[in-house]
Amino acid sequence: MRSNLALLALLLVATIADAASLDRLREFVRETQTARVSFIQTVTDRNGRMVQRATGELAIARPGHFRWTLEKPYQQILVGDGERVWVFDPDLNQVVVRRNDRALGSTPAALLAGKEDVERAFDWKDLPAANGLDWLGAKPKDKESSFTEIRLGFNAGGLAALEVTDNFGQHTLVSLFNLERNPKLSLDLFKFTPPKGADVVGE
Repeated sequence: MRSNLALLALLLVATIADAASLDRLREFVRETQTARVSFIQTVTDRNGRMVQRATGELAIARPGHFRWTLEKPYQQILVGDGERVWVFDPDLNQVVVRRNDRALGSTPAALLAGKEDVERAFDWKDLPAANGLDWLGAKPKDKESSFTEIRLGFNAGGLAALEVTDNFGQHTLVSLFNLERNPKLSLDLFKFTPPKGADVVGE
């Protein structure tokens, strides 16, 4: 569950201030090469009951490089090095590794850290404004995706919220703050070496 939650929070940065539309995402993908942002993530079940609240930070360098650090209530590190995605759970001392194309696919991570043509993996539409935000919806074309819908909420400052609904009716809301666009990031940030003694599972 933790690795899936990590991927939910990877589509996290935009800075265009016009009406919510696919053009805003296109401009972000075209013009934002690196980004760093803090987030609060809330997960609720199909009945609206909160089952998790977490905080953390995300850094990206397109294409395919990202580092997701979950800080509370438990620690987790997710690193994309351009070829593979590494998920490290310190509590379990376990590392799960997958090839980039298989780990991302038609997920929120693909929209943020992927290539410019990634939008073709989704069906898009503008949604009614709600909660003070303009919304853009995306449904994956891949029928085997673990997500049924992704919603991007924009305010005057850019992307302010991300909502994801999975196949079990669970909703994940990610709220963003302290955005840095195009900061200088070392590629060493996006490298990962499994800790000595960790159980490594995957490709």
